Amino acid sequence: MNKQTALLILAGALSACNSTTPEPYQTDRAPEERTEYNGVKGVLQQQKDQSYLLSKELSEKCENAKIDLAVAQSAQNHKETKRQKKKVALNCF
Repeated sequence: MNKQTALLILAGALSACNSTTPEPYQTDRAPEERTEYNGVKGVLQQQKDQSYLLSKELSEKCENAKIDLAVAQSAQNHKETKRQKKKVALNCF
């Protein structure tokens, strides 16, 4: 009887541990909005999210630099055009 009781308690404890394991990351959120990462899968997803966010930021900087360059060129502002060309060279790959 004691062995059966011990096995039931152990099985109940193990099933309770499985039911409270958090998701590796917040799958219902966009990478910009994720705040929690758990376990190995979570860490891997966090690295992917950081890479995506960095790439997105660089892409936005590149796009803004190109727009500023076009504005400077259309205004025939040679000094600003030169400055914006440097920004494009730094931010666009």
